Amino acid sequence: MSEKTILKFSDETAAIATKIVARYPEGRHKSALIPLLHLAQAEFDGWLSVPAMDCVAEFLSIQPIEAYEVASFYSMFNLKPVGKCTLEVCRTSSCWLSGAEDIVRHLEKKLGIKEGQTTADGMFTLKTVECLGSCGTAPMLQCGGDYYENLTLEKTDKLVDSLRAEGKARVYTNDNPVNID
Repeated sequence: MSEKTILKFSDETAAIATKIVARYPEGRHKSALIPLLHLAQAEFDGWLSVPAMDCVAEFLSIQPIEAYEVASFYSMFNLKPVGKCTLEVCRTSSCWLSGAEDIVRHLEKKLGIKEGQTTADGMFTLKTVECLGSCGTAPMLQCGGDYYENLTLEKTDKLVDSLRAEGKARVYTNDNPVNID
């Protein structure tokens, strides 16, 4: 019989999760699922493994499949390991018409990876995602909780160079970027 990996929130994260769950009426605690998945992703290396999703399900007293369904539906959740900085380029109409495809191709060349891949040094993952709601400032990308708008190839280069120099992990949780280093 194989041992199952069991993850638990740190005391600090469990306290935050408890406050989030308390926002919802008794019997409606499942409403905290998305914020708790964000917390788990931040706590457990920027992605949601099955044990990380199980941790959330156990915390909310729901079936694990309920956490898996939500995590696999939204592009904001990573179901495999990612780089310290995930560059999520919007690929929907306004961004695409304003040059998002050029931004993606430029990032692929600059980083030496294809969309969906992670750099060999583990620093960057490049993803394309559905609308991030910044159509008036297209093209744009999100990294952690930060939006980078009105992108040009030059602005994109400066962003990547700045993130590389900073060297910190950025993930999104509860409307704030969280460093997980």
